[in-house]
Amino acid sequence: MAKNLKLKSARAAKDMSQKQLANEVGVARQTINLIELGDYNPSIRLCSAICRVLGKTLNDLFWEGDDENKQTT
Repeated sequence: MAKNLKLKSARAAKDMSQKQLANEVGVARQTINLIELGDYNPSIRLCSAICRVLGKTLNDLFWEGDDENKQTT
């Protein structure tokens, strides 16, 4: 998994620490750190909670890829 720089950027834009975001969504700070590092794949429920707190959509923070990275059949 790639680093989630979109999450880190959105969190920083809200001037929130990893600990503050973690407290808001009910997880450990280390969980937020692992998501940002790309070492943890969060549940859809956790993704939704993070999006709510940061005022973003799932696409804004968690949808990987742009048109050139999409696989074609």
